[in-house]
Amino acid sequence: MTEADNVRRQPRHLTELSTVNELLDEIRLRPGMWLRGGSLQHLDSMLIGYRAAMAVHGVEEDFAFWSPGTQGPFAEWLWQRLGRHSSLGWAVEIEREAQEANVAPVELFFSLLDEYRRERHPTEG
Repeated sequence: MTEADNVRRQPRHLTELSTVNELLDEIRLRPGMWLRGGSLQHLDSMLIGYRAAMAVHGVEEDFAFWSPGTQGPFAEWLWQRLGRHSSLGWAVEIEREAQEANVAPVELFFSLLDEYRRERHPTEG
């Protein structure tokens, strides 16, 4: 999803969403509604809950953010991109990077997510 798409599209109801990427695109539209104080750590917790619900209900989905025993493909990609590893998780590290760059953490997260999506699925962009 591009920034131009965000401007034109109206938010959807949760019942209309079927993947974590669709949920993230909704959060991008109105991050203040979803993330108290723009906290990526709240987003991380939400995504862990999403993954837990997937396991409980036997849902198979390409999920980049967390699985029991691993931080997930997004974190591994981020560590390679940043040139370091962190046991604190992707949310903490992106918040640190955002503070150093003087940008909003949510803005930096979605910029990195777009980059991750382009690299993982170059034909979809």
